[in-house]
Amino acid sequence: SAYKLMAYKDEYEVARLFSDGHFIDTINNTFQNSKNLTFHLAPPIFSKKDPRTGYPKKIEFGPWIMKFFKILTKFKGLRGTFFDIFGYTQERKTERRLIEEYEVNITLILKNLSKENYDLATEIASVPLKIRGFGHIKQRSIDKAQNTFQKLMSAYKKANHSSENKAA
Repeated sequence: SAYKLMAYKDEYEVARLFSDGHFIDTINNTFQNSKNLTFHLAPPIFSKKDPRTGYPKKIEFGPWIMKFFKILTKFKGLRGTFFDIFGYTQERKTERRLIEEYEVNITLILKNLSKENYDLATEIASVPLKIRGFGHIKQRSIDKAQNTFQKLMSAYKKANHSSENKAA
């Protein structure tokens, strides 16, 4: 679960996946004419919000974007630094916050781990595996996961409290 949180797909990783050669090889082996590829993307810096839905509008990019992806992969060393322009987006801030919160919560769980609460602790630790998607879809998934986490942690605290009372 920790790996799942730490291995989020940011713009640098998406660029790498598109430009590493595997994607274009798959397209060329599947379709006859891959020269006219178009990509529908919602870059966080350039996308305007759809006034009806509030979600970022996708923009159509031509095959030239593959060259941009190749260039963007060269800047992955900026990830997480002051110069990472994508790191300032709410989505990236949320992803980093989730990692920090997970580490704190796992430490808390481990301090009180016992045979009696092991199954519940395992369920809590696996909540991040339910987070899927990108952008607003991922945010909905995060919201659901956090709701599940809160309920499970509440049950965990109650279980620990009642076992402490029994021991006393």
